Amino acid sequence: MGSFVDLQAADGFSFPAYVAQPSGQPKGAVVVLQEIFGVNSHIRSVADGYAAEGWLAVAPSTFHRVKPGVELGYSQDDMAAGMALKTAAEALPAPGVLQDIQAAIRHAAQAGKVGIVGYCWGGLLSWRSACTLDGLSAAVTYYGGGMTTPDESARQPKVPVLSHFGEQDHWIPLAGVEAFRKAHPNVEVHVYDANHGFNCDQRGSWNEPAARLARERSLAFFARHLAA
Repeated sequence: MGSFVDLQAADGFSFPAYVAQPSGQPKGAVVVLQEIFGVNSHIRSVADGYAAEGWLAVAPSTFHRVKPGVELGYSQDDMAAGMALKTAAEALPAPGVLQDIQAAIRHAAQAGKVGIVGYCWGGLLSWRSACTLDGLSAAVTYYGGGMTTPDESARQPKVPVLSHFGEQDHWIPLAGVEAFRKAHPNVEVHVYDANHGFNCDQRGSWNEPAARLARERSLAFFARHLAA
């Protein structure tokens, strides 16, 4: 359904983004932020799914500044490679990959109001985007690794935020989720009987009921906040 296009950040850096077009006139746009595994087949299928619901979907390659063409699976070796790439991306001088996400938002705005959704590292980036970037109308985070830490939780979102967490997620302790919820009473927080990565049907942690409910909530959230 989609194809890759080249986008350009404010500093002139060019990077690819997977763009999925809806069949008819888009009712808005959703920027889809990758996990630590690149814009792989799962992230492309997520973008295709949003396009099938009528949204223009744009999935930027947020690893391109540290390594082009990343497409990993979910083995232990892939996990280690992805963690190393994330560490390298996080170490980039500010604003780092946020300027690439800003370019993706700018591209997506051709379809109207723009929301953003991210998974794992992308969930953290979605939260940062909601707090710091321009042109968004809503943000959704899935098990955003690191976003419940004190430094990240101290940020204040500029747009409505919906956050999904798994209560079995050993990467994101529930105590941190509860502290985040208390710090941000206006953020809609949902906790599922699921593990980290529960949305990804290519992972052993996939939880179909949780993924389905979270997707329904995300679609309704975007419909509410991105309506023209």
